[in-house]
Amino acid sequence: MDKPVCFIDTGSDGKLRVQQSALQILQQIQQPVVVVAVVGLYRTGKSYLMNRLAGKQSGFALGSTIESKTKGIWMWCVSHPTKAGTTLVLLDTEGLGDVDKGDPKHDTNIFSLAVLLSSTLVYNSRGTIDNKAVMDLQYVTELSECIKVKSSDEDADDSSEFVKFFPSFIWAVRDFTLELKIDGKDATEDEYLEFALKLKHGTSRSVIEYNFPRDCIQKFFPSRKCFTFPFPTAPENMSCLESLNSADISSEFLKVTDHFCQFVFHDSCVKRLKDGYTVTGRVLGHLAKTYVDTISSGAVPCLENAVIAMATIENEAAVKEGLQVYQSGMEKLKDSFPLELKDVSSEHQHLSSTATQAFMKRSFRDTDGKNLKSLEENIIKLFGEYLCQNEQASKKRCEEILSSLSAPMMEKLKQGFYTKPGGYDLFCKDLEDIEKKYNSQANKEVKAEEVLEEFLKQKSVDSNAILQADKKLTEKEKKIKKEKEKAALLEQEIKARDKKQRQLEEKMEAERQSNEERMRQMKEKMDEEMKLQREEAERAMDSKLREQADLLERSFKEKVDRMRQEIEEFKRQNAEMVCDPLITIGKTVIMHLSSGYLKQALFSCFSHHTTESLS
Repeated sequence: MDKPVCFIDTGSDGKLRVQQSALQILQQIQQPVVVVAVVGLYRTGKSYLMNRLAGKQSGFALGSTIESKTKGIWMWCVSHPTKAGTTLVLLDTEGLGDVDKGDPKHDTNIFSLAVLLSSTLVYNSRGTIDNKAVMDLQYVTELSECIKVKSSDEDADDSSEFVKFFPSFIWAVRDFTLELKIDGKDATEDEYLEFALKLKHGTSRSVIEYNFPRDCIQKFFPSRKCFTFPFPTAPENMSCLESLNSADISSEFLKVTDHFCQFVFHDSCVKRLKDGYTVTGRVLGHLAKTYVDTISSGAVPCLENAVIAMATIENEAAVKEGLQVYQSGMEKLKDSFPLELKDVSSEHQHLSSTATQAFMKRSFRDTDGKNLKSLEENIIKLFGEYLCQNEQASKKRCEEILSSLSAPMMEKLKQGFYTKPGGYDLFCKDLEDIEKKYNSQANKEVKAEEVLEEFLKQKSVDSNAILQADKKLTEKEKKIKKEKEKAALLEQEIKARDKKQRQLEEKMEAERQSNEERMRQMKEKMDEEMKLQREEAERAMDSKLREQADLLERSFKEKVDRMRQEIEEFKRQNAEMVCDPLITIGKTVIMHLSSGYLKQALFSCFSHHTTESLS
C-alpha cells in the first residue's frame, strides 16, 4: 500500500462499519501480521508517529486545527522492516475526546477495537503522566464492560484473563519538558511510567478512584513501555511538521522517535488469537468485521466467540484449500492416463500429504477433527473417481490394442477361412498369437486381464462354432478341446480376479499410508497448538507474578491475596491444558477413522504423550 485507507468508519445510521475496500486489501495478505494501533486524545500528534513507523514523512493526515483530523480507524499495511515474511499493519484511530461527537460510547468503542485488533497499543498524550493524564485514559476502566473473554457467563467479570490476550502497552508522552527524576534521583522512562501508576493506600472514595485506572493498566496489559518526546520544533512550525526538513526538527526529538520505531519493530509481536493462533491479514479482516458487527448490534465483543467464528471460517476454507491442492495435482496427472496403479497411488499419497499440510497451515481449533475428516473423506472420494477414470482410459487402450491385433482374424472369420477341416487349430493358433502380442503390449495396464477375459469370452462363441464344424476332429477330440478351452477361460478369469484383488490391496495400502501421514501431521499440529497455549499461559503467569511481587513490595495485602488466587487458578488451567485437550482431540479424531490398526496405534501414542506430559 502506498497510502493509508479508511478501515472502520461510521455509517449514516451512526453505527460503526468496516470498509469493504480495506477488507479486500487484508484478504490478499496471507502473511502473519504485526498490528500497531495508536490511541489518544485528539490533536496530540498520533498520526506523525504512525507515518514514521511506515517509513514515510507523510501519509496519515496530520491536523493543525482544534478539530480531530482522523475519523474512525485508518489502516496502512507495509512490509515489516525487520521481520521477513511479515506485514506491519498500522492503525491510526480517531482522536478521543472530540467535542463534536454525539455518541458518548463512540470513543469507548474505538478504544476497544484498537485493543482487540492490535498486538501493540500505543497511547499518545501530551505534557506529563500526571493524575489528569491517567484519568484521561478512562477508557481502560470500561474495558471489563466492553470486552468479554468467555461467552459462558455474560455477567461474570473475566477481566483477570485480559492479560493473556491484550496487546503490549506503550505510553508515548509528547512535548515532555520535565527532568526524569524521582525523589531527586535520575529515573528511566519506564521507571517514570511505573511511578505514575503506583497505587495509593487507603479505602476512601478518592483513593479508589485514583487507583482504579492504574490498577486496570497494570492488570490488563502484559508489558508496559514509556517514551518521552521533547518538542519537535518551534510552535510556529507545528502546523507543517510533515513537510519540515530534518534540519528543522529537534535532533533529540528525532533520536527518541528513532528509538521508538526501533523498539516497535523489534519488540512488537505477531498478532495472535486466544490459544495462540497466528493472525494473518485475511484473519484480521474477519476479526474486524466480527467485532464491529457485534458492537453495532449493541452486544459485547467476546474473544471466545470471535475465535469460534474465525475457526469456522478458516477451517472450512482450509478444507477447500486442501482439496484444491489435491485436485489440481491429480488433474495434471490425469493428462497422462492410463497409468499403472502404483504410479497413481504414489502421486495420490504425495498430493494427499501436501493437501493435509495446506489444511494444517490454515486450520485451527479443529477440536473434534470434523474438518480434517471432511478433507479425508473428500480426498478418498476423489481418489476413487480418478482411479475409475484411469481404469476407463486403460480399458479403452486395451480394447484398442485387441481390436488392432484381432483385425486380421476378424477378416478371416468374415471370409469363412476357419470353416474347413483343421480350421479349429488354425483359429486357436491365431488366437494364441493375439494373446501373446496383447500381453506384451498391455501387460502394465490396470484393465489388461479383465479386457482380455471379456475378449476371450466373446471369441468362445466363434471358437465353439468352428470346433463343431471341423470335420477333421472326432467327437472325442472335440470334447477334449472344448474342456481345454473352458479351462483356459477359467484360468483367465482367475488371473483377472487375482489382479483386481491385488489392486484393491494396493489401494488400501495407499490409504493406510495416507492416514498415517495425516495423523502424523495432526499430532504435530496439536503439539504446536499446545505449545502456543502453554506460552500464552506462561506469559500471563509471568505478568501476574510481577504484579504480585510489586504489590508485596508495596504491602497491598488484600490485592496480594486476590492475586494469589488468580495465580493458582492459572496454574490449574495450565495443568488441565496439558492433558485434557490432547486426549479429547486425539480420541475424537481417532473415532472418525475407520482403520482399527490406526485406532490402536494412535490410542497408544496419545496415552504415551499424556503420560510424558504429566511426568
